[in-house]
Amino acid sequence: MEGVVHTGSDASAFRECFSLTWKNPYVLRLAFSAGIGGLLFGYDTGVISGALLYIRDDFKSVDRHTVLQESIVSMAVAGAIIGAAIGGWMNDRFGRRTAILIADFLFFVGAVIMASAPGAPLLIVGRVFVGLGVGMASMTSPLYISEASPAKIRGALVSTNGFLITGGQFLSYLINLAFTKAPGTWRWMLGIAGLPALVQFVLMLLLPESPRWLYRKGREEEAKMILRKIYPAEDVEKEIQDLKESVEAEIKEEGSAKINIMKLLKTKTVRRGLIAGVGLQVFQQFVGINTVMYYSPTIVQLAGFASNRTALLLSLITAGLNALGSIVSIYFIDRTGRKKLLLISLFGVAISLGLLAGVFHETTSHAPMISQVETSHFPNYTCPDYSSARNPGSWDCMQCLKASSPDCGFCASPTNKLLPGACLLSNDTVKDLCHGESRLWYTRGCPSNFGWLALIGLALYIISFSPGMGTAPWIVNSEIYPLRFRGVCGGIAATANWISNLIVAQSFLSLTEAIGTSWTFLIFGVISVVALLFVIVYVPETKGLPIEEIEKMLETRTLHFRFWERSHRSEEKSQAV
Repeated sequence: MEGVVHTGSDASAFRECFSLTWKNPYVLRLAFSAGIGGLLFGYDTGVISGALLYIRDDFKSVDRHTVLQESIVSMAVAGAIIGAAIGGWMNDRFGRRTAILIADFLFFVGAVIMASAPGAPLLIVGRVFVGLGVGMASMTSPLYISEASPAKIRGALVSTNGFLITGGQFLSYLINLAFTKAPGTWRWMLGIAGLPALVQFVLMLLLPESPRWLYRKGREEEAKMILRKIYPAEDVEKEIQDLKESVEAEIKEEGSAKINIMKLLKTKTVRRGLIAGVGLQVFQQFVGINTVMYYSPTIVQLAGFASNRTALLLSLITAGLNALGSIVSIYFIDRTGRKKLLLISLFGVAISLGLLAGVFHETTSHAPMISQVETSHFPNYTCPDYSSARNPGSWDCMQCLKASSPDCGFCASPTNKLLPGACLLSNDTVKDLCHGESRLWYTRGCPSNFGWLALIGLALYIISFSPGMGTAPWIVNSEIYPLRFRGVCGGIAATANWISNLIVAQSFLSLTEAIGTSWTFLIFGVISVVALLFVIVYVPETKGLPIEEIEKMLETRTLHFRFWERSHRSEEKSQAV
């Protein structure tokens, strides 16, 4: 019954979602077709981390300038900010389905431009196009799935979007590995992204518009026809009646006024929803997830693993754990609830970031020393900064890698990588000379015994983040806003997510250079503790509530420490009904 939280439903939500395979495949078709938008989102996030290693090899200007590397990564995020902002308006004006189709077209165009880019400038243009598509899809896909899902299993179905995001990241690492030996490595990595966009475009042409959007636009018969396909016969009439009442109330409240920011903030339910929804999206980025996904191979190299291929292979484990965490989320999101999952997730994130900060501190402070004997073994290639140093005997690997006029690298001892090595000019000739003597060549991080601890910290971070903070913010934002404002508010929240993403992506490498990797992860750890407190105070529990009931809850509740809890009186009333 509408408005009742059934006690037995939570435990069976996952099973019921799975049973749709034979009971109602139509609902699964809607969810997975729209969820390909999440796959595109995830693929783009993951693929650039590996492609960047080879783009640096092809374009020396990119290798020399950290700002160019950050721009190649973050210009997609800048495009996504615009895409998410426009997407909110397009969702309300033209519908969820149309917004997804436009997103697919933009993503396909961007993939073609990137694959054929002759240099960094056009590559960045392609990244902007891809970002526009990803930004639109990031807020539209979960919204479409949410509005086309039965309330009882809505969380699990929207979680399929999160699973496809992480699945896209895992797929991108597999493809990165597959093309490491192929001519044009990174071009294949980036160009192949156009295929899922094309597949989704075709599938969405065959699917209907969101029933809630259709009803809002007066196309009631179309909406009823779709709802009858989604809901069991015994529930559909009640769902239609509730949707009708919700739309009529909104139309009455709307009058002739247009939606604007002041109106949003003056509307109690919207304001409370935005505080929770936007806050979650901002914190999702500021606890550092996309530094791990965008720069995962680079972080692995910072931990002391020299080879590009090794870095990609180890990053694949990270992406696999991320996908596994999304499956866990599908099972628990309607069973444990959004809020509890968020709190457990953030607690684990804070612990793992503290571990990473400690590991990178130890890695930096125990870097191998520079040996004058080893360096003199390559007489024509000594690092100029090392040669002119007042006290070269105090130099270690970290100081060598920080040399910038020109860039220098560390050639490890042939007997043991932790012994003193050589500080040399960083170029392909020296790299080949170093490798020719069976030595390891380092330009990103230094040899360390703590590298495996860094991998454990990364794995713990992903396992903690993915089931909660990875999916719950998108689920909460897809269900917490009134129907009339849902597209606009979803766009605002997604835009906030992408702006935060841009800030983190554009600053991570610069931060690690300025204050060190250890302090950078420590900052993310402090932010995750703040995020945990925010969830406790401001985020309501929406588990098992129909979308119309969530609006009523936000309207009647006052914002206090136990804002997320339902009172005993309210529960008794619901059970009596």
